[in-house]
Amino acid sequence: MIGFKEILIIALIIVVLFGAKKIPELMKGVGSGIKEFKDAVKDEDKKAKDTKSDEPNNP
Repeated sequence: MIGFKEILIIALIIVVLFGAKKIPELMKGVGSGIKEFKDAVKDEDKKAKDTKSDEPNNP
């Protein structure tokens, strides 16, 4: 399990590598990527339900 110290070290490394000014831009990009992924999953679920309901019930 990752503890507080490990998270703090990772955050410090990110700040050193990218700089404090770039981090909000990176997080904005990550957030929009996650939103697009969720929308795509939701769309695929809807298509699957529509396809399933269109199939005739032949026992």
